[in-house]
Amino acid sequence: MYLNNPLTEIYRDLWLLAVHKPAGLLVHRSPIDKHETEFALQYARALNGGEHVYPLHRLDRPTSGLLVFARDPQTASTLGKALMAGEVRKTYQAMVRGWTPEQGLIDHPLRDEPEDRRLKGEPQPEREARTRYRRLATTEIPVAIEGHPTSRYSLIELYPETGRKHQLRRHMKHISHPIIGDANHGRGRHNRYFAERFGQGRLMLAATEMVFAHPATGEMLHLRAELEDSFLRVLSVFAG
Repeated sequence: MYLNNPLTEIYRDLWLLAVHKPAGLLVHRSPIDKHETEFALQYARALNGGEHVYPLHRLDRPTSGLLVFARDPQTASTLGKALMAGEVRKTYQAMVRGWTPEQGLIDHPLRDEPEDRRLKGEPQPEREARTRYRRLATTEIPVAIEGHPTSRYSLIELYPETGRKHQLRRHMKHISHPIIGDANHGRGRHNRYFAERFGQGRLMLAATEMVFAHPATGEMLHLRAELEDSFLRVLSVFAG
């Protein structure tokens, strides 16, 4: 349970509120986690003086980083349309298994993943999904995890061009570079190694930047969120 507001305010004006969401916090109620009572939405409302806010996008529960809310319905509508039109540029950072190419485009359609478990057996349509990525760093540690004497990892930036559910996690699995800490699409041995080494497990995926035209002024707004401490601790394997 959070004793204080876990959100860190990054930006605020008359129309927008941007915050950093920690890993482990749901954005809003979900049929998958009916028992949960704490959500980023309620904490953002507290930052907004108790007034209603409108989440413009979502971050998965285990993903940390930049989360943007509109402070009125018209702003929410305007930016929602911009998101649907691909006019909002998002950047994520992730630590993945193996050494990725220096850059690439993953163009791989994905089937919808319904939140309601009752719908999981029904066939879902495939929808186009594209993710660009760029490698920032590589490391090789002298630890045998899957039969090799050493283990390799990459730190990458991800730029989703579409917004499918779990797109980044599923796309990285598709190219055989799963994100560390991903319980559903990752590699269990690597996840367990880092959870044991650093005393806790976390998904190594963070939303770090968003760029879009301000819905009221039209000027380009560039929002950034710092990586949280639990993410930076795991990145220490890239030092030296």
